[in-house]
Amino acid sequence: MIELTYFRNKFNNLKDSISRKKFACELDLAAKLDHERREAITAAEQARAGQKSANVEMSQLPKGSPEFIEKVKEMKSLASKVKELESVAKQANEAFQEAFLTIPNIPHKSVPDGKGEEDNQVISTWGNIEEEFPNAIPHYDIPWFEQMIDFPRGVKVAGAGYPCYLGDMSKLVRALINFFLDEASNNGYEEIHSPIVVNAESATATGQLPDKEGQMYYDQNEELYLIPTAEVPVTNFLRDDIIPSEQLPVKRCAYTPCFRREAGSWGKDVRGLNRLHQFDKVELVKWTHPDDSFSELDSLRLDAESLLQKLGLPYRVLLICSGDIGFPHSKQFDLEIWAAGQKRWLEVSSCSNFTDFQARRANIRYREEGEKPKPVHTLNGSALAIPRVLAGILENFIQSDGRVKVPECLHRSFPKEFIGPS
Repeated sequence: MIELTYFRNKFNNLKDSISRKKFACELDLAAKLDHERREAITAAEQARAGQKSANVEMSQLPKGSPEFIEKVKEMKSLASKVKELESVAKQANEAFQEAFLTIPNIPHKSVPDGKGEEDNQVISTWGNIEEEFPNAIPHYDIPWFEQMIDFPRGVKVAGAGYPCYLGDMSKLVRALINFFLDEASNNGYEEIHSPIVVNAESATATGQLPDKEGQMYYDQNEELYLIPTAEVPVTNFLRDDIIPSEQLPVKRCAYTPCFRREAGSWGKDVRGLNRLHQFDKVELVKWTHPDDSFSELDSLRLDAESLLQKLGLPYRVLLICSGDIGFPHSKQFDLEIWAAGQKRWLEVSSCSNFTDFQARRANIRYREEGEKPKPVHTLNGSALAIPRVLAGILENFIQSDGRVKVPECLHRSFPKEFIGPS
């Protein structure tokens, strides 16, 4: 959420900043409704003051006197007027809040201008994608692929985009999860096992609502949303909390399944493990001091990069442009691995700084000794999304005999050198 004083006092600056993003928002309407809300609140406060003054006057009149009886009638009229004006003020505030929540976060000055993903900037690469992968084929074309990742039975059980992992492949998924969590723990993130459903207040706090309402699965009876990422429940873990400044940064990690209604139409971009309705992911979340948030973003990104380096997967880092950056994001990096079989890049992580945008919505603050609480900055990053990492392993490390070599860093949980029929 944008700071209200900034919204009021720097309106033109705000309009210019958010115009860099692709999101349509009701900025002018919010300004109009804010004016109407303030007028309505003032009118209600004046009416209450008049009611209080009339009450004092009535207390000084002899009970039963004509003046007293007349003042009683006046008080009834004032009470009705106060009730009406308070209702108007409440409605005006609700209308303003609805419009105000459509305003996205301001992109950081270091974010490049651009219209879409074609304008994102590659800032670094790791690994040699020119290296030959003589056996590489798309993971979904590996002969034994659907023996271990069964899409047809997933369709029978749930629908398209819900694969079933079998045998060693299921164990390999678990090994990846364990590896990501263990590495996060080694880097100072405390693990949380969180709910996979959230209420509307939680989804609003992190900016999924109203921006992505149509992309989330919703249970109307319980009024709960299946999470699109662990960022939502983990960030809300500290909702309405005040963190002593000396405890910052607070670092948490969580593994959860994630659910998104965005698989789209059939094609090469959504075949196999490229895009699913349900997938596993480990998420990193930070609550930081505002002065440190961008350096903490770099550190978080490096935590995610180190996983790809240990897996031996070539990757690149993208600085996301203003036209492609997310609704609550101030700055965003994406990590993409090279899938040699498909000869394309696959996003496996997004690392973002939300500045105080989420914290204002969630009322998460820190306190310096002797000072009033202030909003923290929140950050999150995928470390990592399982399916596309798995796709990269299958495509890049397939051998001439059809088996896939398992990265050594996974052997602690998956003590086999290869996966697939010999």
